Amino acid sequence: MTTSQAELLPGTQRALAHRLAVAQTDGRAPSMVAAVVREGRTVWHGARGTESIGVRDDKVQYRIGSITKTFTAVLVLRLRDEGVIDLQDRLEKHLPGTKAGEATIAQLLAHTSGLAAESPGPWWERTPGSLRPELDDVLGHAPFRHAVGRRHHYSNPGYSLLGALVEELRGAPWEEVLRQEVLEPLGLERTGRRPHAPHARGWAVHPWADVLLAEPVEDLGRMASAGQLWSTSGDLARFAAFLAHGDERVLSDVGLVEMRRPAAPSEPAELADGVAYGLGLQLRHRAGRFLVGHSGSLPGFLADVTIDVADDVAAVVLANCTSGPSVSEVGAELVRIVAESEPRIPALWRPLGEVAQEVLELVGPWYWGTQAFALRLTERAGLTLEPLSGAGRRTRFEASAGDTWVGLEGYYAGEVLRPVRRSDGRLSHLDLGSFVFTRTPYDEGAPVPGGVDPRGWRGMA
Repeated sequence: MTTSQAELLPGTQRALAHRLAVAQTDGRAPSMVAAVVREGRTVWHGARGTESIGVRDDKVQYRIGSITKTFTAVLVLRLRDEGVIDLQDRLEKHLPGTKAGEATIAQLLAHTSGLAAESPGPWWERTPGSLRPELDDVLGHAPFRHAVGRRHHYSNPGYSLLGALVEELRGAPWEEVLRQEVLEPLGLERTGRRPHAPHARGWAVHPWADVLLAEPVEDLGRMASAGQLWSTSGDLARFAAFLAHGDERVLSDVGLVEMRRPAAPSEPAELADGVAYGLGLQLRHRAGRFLVGHSGSLPGFLADVTIDVADDVAAVVLANCTSGPSVSEVGAELVRIVAESEPRIPALWRPLGEVAQEVLELVGPWYWGTQAFALRLTERAGLTLEPLSGAGRRTRFEASAGDTWVGLEGYYAGEVLRPVRRSDGRLSHLDLGSFVFTRTPYDEGAPVPGGVDPRGWRGMA
């Protein structure tokens, strides 16, 4: 076991090393490497395996499988940021003649296109991409398995189409665009289409005996944008920091937040397990934490990136075996260990700067019918509406045109909050998407829809 760290307590380091050791032993992995990122910095790295495997540090390459899809999604969202595409565009508009043109770009990103999970023909992960030289070969004669947009159905060919879309609109190979627009800006020098020493060898571990079988290493051809990449724990730690904190050179903050937002309806079993899918990112609830990231696998390799955005902790786990350890569970555990052992120190409270009197008048208690809400103004969260008791709709707002505000989340996302004033300029009520909020329950002086009984509040006769 080798480890390096910065700013973690010895007990935390020991717990991380122990979790990795248990996973490597119980999962019977020839080697495993892991990294933990906190507040955008790599604070721990661990590696476990025999010397013959070549595991030494965070520069050893492993195949990362479907984590490649997250990189491809970033490229597509860059095109949207530039105005080259709209996510609601049908694929046919930009990449005609694919047999899958009725699916939108957003549906391809979120795996709701209805396309098949796999490419027809021999197992594409263990055979050369030359067997599928064209998109028609990737899709087959009947590419759809479900109605477009109706359900979440993970599709590898869908991300092959997105890679082809990037190539069509950029006029360059997918891997070249990826290198120029993502890898180089983020400093991911050990990530690419092909391995460069030192790199781990992919193995299958016999299910009933402690012996190994070498797995083939194939170039996936047209399927590359769905799962081709090789990377290291060091590079993926930097990529995780980008997914948590952003980098405007690579992707807008709006695009990054959109990637982390559920974009696909979950199947009943997925709902029970607390998992969903965004735009190129897997989402899950585990032990009260909302985690984003992506897992990956190819014959001989397992990979996972897990990020707890709220606690600002991320983990990377890589192994060189076809099956065995649950790297996604290990990643979630590494995140939990750090978040619980060394809780995040909250940001310093500080008062706001100058605030307009008209805005200050909005804060305080409001009533929607008889339900009490509070409208608060804080430096950290901005303007928020939250119930004072029981269930209720909570929303943050950002200032918009005039003196209006627009909801940012939940039920009121995109809805307009409009303060309404009387003829003398005094604040009368709030109009939120047609709902009237008053200073007292059913204020008879406000235009409550349906009116207010003139007999007022009274007891039972």
